[in-house]
Amino acid sequence: MKKHLYLTLLTAAPIILSLNNGCNAESQKDSKQVAAAPSPRHTKNLNLSIFLDLSDRIDPKKYANETMEIYQRDLGYINSLAEAFQNHVNKTKISSMNETMQIFFEPEPKSKEINELAKQMKFIFDKSTVTPAKIASIVPVYTSSAKEIYQTALKENKFIGADIWTFFKNKVKDQCILPNHQNVLVVLTDGYMYHQENLLKVGNQTSYLSPELIRTAKLNAPDFDKKMSTGKFGFIPATSGLQELSVLVIGINPQKGKPFEEDVIKKYWSDWLTEMGVTNFQIKGIDLPTYMDSIIKKAIANK
Repeated sequence: MKKHLYLTLLTAAPIILSLNNGCNAESQKDSKQVAAAPSPRHTKNLNLSIFLDLSDRIDPKKYANETMEIYQRDLGYINSLAEAFQNHVNKTKISSMNETMQIFFEPEPKSKEINELAKQMKFIFDKSTVTPAKIASIVPVYTSSAKEIYQTALKENKFIGADIWTFFKNKVKDQCILPNHQNVLVVLTDGYMYHQENLLKVGNQTSYLSPELIRTAKLNAPDFDKKMSTGKFGFIPATSGLQELSVLVIGINPQKGKPFEEDVIKKYWSDWLTEMGVTNFQIKGIDLPTYMDSIIKKAIANK
């Protein structure tokens, strides 16, 4: 009986060893998979630029919105952007830190107060300047300074328009793109472009877009896409070589009662950005900040 038991154990031993080796192999495999999991750290530094369109689109008297005024929505978007940037900085290794966030206008505001506030909103973090207190100040500074900027603009009540086309022509390459960075430009605008000192026109391509232009060209129709392509309607390319730039346009706000106006505006922007070399862009309508928050943070996180 003992001999029979001994033989049985000898016979079973290779099977047990084989099973153990299999379990060890699976365990090692799992360990390798865990070890190979991507790190939550960022691989690229972030260069975040925000363009504020302080034209009459933010005027609550001219463009009232019962749900939430336009300028209040802008402030919500800006708060989300500040939170996204602060989260990014908190997850970045100090040894490789080189993060930037700033705001732009075009033309520059004549208000000294607005220009001073804009300076306060420029953050540059590297290993020699970063501190916990400075990181923690990002959201409070952006929240309070942005609010003051909009209040000042509304109080002065001098809306001369925003020259977005010239901003792309003269400043985007030099000031919004850094080498070896994730370069993101966020434009807060209703999608129309107009500035009294920049009204270029070459054929059906222009440096501006207004409700009147869309109406005159009869683009607000179901076949707007075909009309625009056939007639070569669009923005004149302001520059080229923007492959290293991601663009997020927020706030497209067409005139009421124009069913295809938003589509026309988005096509103008989409064609324009594509012609200038931008391959990664999103063009969003005017939504409540609560709904736009996740879109903004995913765009900044590059997800």
